Amino acid sequence: MNRVQELRKERNLTQDFLANKSGISRKYLSNVERQLAVPSVAVALSISNVLAVDIDKVFFDVLPENTQIYPKKIKYIDLFCGIGGFRYASKMAFEHLGINGKCVFSSDIDKYAQQSYEANFGEKPHGDITKISTADIPDFDVLFGGFPCQAFSICGKMQGFEDKTRGTLFFDIARILKEKQPQAFVLENVKNLISHDNGKTLQTILDTLRNDLGYHVEYHLLNALDFGLPQKRERIIIVGSKKPFKMNWDFEIKQKKTLSDILEKHVDKKHYASPEIVAKRKAMHTPTVSPSIWHENKSGNISSYPYSCALRAGASYNYLLVNGERRLTPREMLRLQGFPDDFRIVVSDCQTRKQAGNAIPVDMVSMVIERFIPMAF
Repeated sequence: MNRVQELRKERNLTQDFLANKSGISRKYLSNVERQLAVPSVAVALSISNVLAVDIDKVFFDVLPENTQIYPKKIKYIDLFCGIGGFRYASKMAFEHLGINGKCVFSSDIDKYAQQSYEANFGEKPHGDITKISTADIPDFDVLFGGFPCQAFSICGKMQGFEDKTRGTLFFDIARILKEKQPQAFVLENVKNLISHDNGKTLQTILDTLRNDLGYHVEYHLLNALDFGLPQKRERIIIVGSKKPFKMNWDFEIKQKKTLSDILEKHVDKKHYASPEIVAKRKAMHTPTVSPSIWHENKSGNISSYPYSCALRAGASYNYLLVNGERRLTPREMLRLQGFPDDFRIVVSDCQTRKQAGNAIPVDMVSMVIERFIPMAF
């Protein structure tokens, strides 16, 4: 089993280039990528050197199914935790797997997110992770985190992740992984991470996790709309484990929520747009479905869909209108992210909208965790 093709495409290399640099024919490389040929150690090493990835992260044997051994209780930490999307997602996944899970540490710098998290989980997250010593974090098995995306330096001495990623929030994930050595992690980020800084940011992250920290790593771009939530929200998910694995990213969703499941029946008048705005937009656009979310782009063009465009931390309240008439309520925005109705709203509408816009799609991440964890242990 190998992930030559995956790694080659990550680096935007052609088969001709990799084959030539590895000293093999393109046809033979194609057979290797399709798992039809097993290269010699020398050839495997040559391919790995060209890809700049440790050989055991390129070529490996996946253990047979049902060989995983879980700890009696999987302990996890919840970094950049926001209002607890990963906590809800892991709870759902662990329950389906019959696993006991326990959050032993959480952290978020936003005081309003801390208030919401504490109100719903009974624990106030720690603050700025950059100021928290690794020694103050309990031992754990899995790290969850949806970290902000920042550019990394490609200058300096290039002596591992400390030189490459210092000054970014990913550095704090890396230092915690290095010191605590958990079995696995699940990370989430925006779609733009793939193209950020011409792909250098993502490549630095993957190289750091694989080569500097020793994890087997995969990533994939997923859309909440494909996981039963009526919101077009594309996010990159990165999973890693000390144990070799091959992730299947095709998911079958049997039950999908619609806008009718999400929208509230009785909505306060404060959420309605002015009659002038409604009249203007309805004069510009006629929907083909109902209910629908109307979206106005920067050019002023209006479109409507039987789902919501991606919620944003700041602007969603103004650029999305339900049936062209009113804005989404805080509860509806939380539902679009998969949060249950027993989630307690304890901050202002403005802060709740921001929190929903920053959250992860719970249903989507839960399904990833449920599939990944059995392969990670």
